[in-house]
Amino acid sequence: MRAVFVDGDAASGRIFERLKRPGDPVVHVHLDPDVPPPTLPDVLGGAEIAIIDHTYLPTDIAKRCAGLKHVVFLGTGARSYMSPEELAELGVAVHTIKGYGDTAVAECAMALMWESARGIARMDREMRKGAWLRTESMQLTGKTLGLIGFGGIAAEVARMASGIGMRVIAWNRTPKAGDNIAFVDIDTLLKESDVVSMHLLLNDETRGFLSRERIGAMKKGAILVNTARAALVDEAAMIDALNSGQLRHAGLDVFMVEPLPDGHVLKTMANVTLSAHSAFRTPEASDNLIAAALEHCRRIAG
Repeated sequence: MRAVFVDGDAASGRIFERLKRPGDPVVHVHLDPDVPPPTLPDVLGGAEIAIIDHTYLPTDIAKRCAGLKHVVFLGTGARSYMSPEELAELGVAVHTIKGYGDTAVAECAMALMWESARGIARMDREMRKGAWLRTESMQLTGKTLGLIGFGGIAAEVARMASGIGMRVIAWNRTPKAGDNIAFVDIDTLLKESDVVSMHLLLNDETRGFLSRERIGAMKKGAILVNTARAALVDEAAMIDALNSGQLRHAGLDVFMVEPLPDGHVLKTMANVTLSAHSAFRTPEASDNLIAAALEHCRRIAG
């Protein structure tokens, strides 16, 4: 059985080489991170396993991938790039990876939270242009952080935020418990949170979860942080709330179209901090991710 990492690079190739074991399925790393979907059948070349990081796999393209039986998606958000249900109808199973970068993503969420509260990036930009801009900032100690969704990443964010003296509340679709965390209904979370951080998986039930109505119900002047999936939030409503002052600032690592297009309004807004979908990008998380992908390949081949 053969696998192809369709959108790899030299760095990921070195990690695969370092972590592979004798007897592992053959994994070919295609050293080009930019793969147009129509070229996937040629890139895969009949391989049974496709390892995918960020390349879209439309169902009509999958139909042309002879021999494809498994997709190992490097993360949890496969639905943003493919339809697992439609692929299943073709006999292609989609496997995802959880937990590999919980700490890395949580640290990025905290960094976006701090920056959104203090405006350091904006002051840095202005100072480099010769201006001396002093922003009125927000102290996070003593403030309330609301976590929408409570999996491994949110638990790490809660641990870190509690450590700096924030009150942490959370809402989850199923009952959960956590140390020093109050689980509340969504209306209470929106009303009381000075910072709201998104941590839901994206599916048909959660798409657009933070709607215009829910953004309007948030505490005026709150900060929104999203390191999960852009489609969880009504983008147009978020932009309107940032313009009106309903939202103080947004710290975003994920976007409806990636890379974020030139001329996009978010690039023009002073009260938005942008990060290039890189929350998980640390050496530790990369090792965890590729080790988990190899485990999937071993299990499939076994």
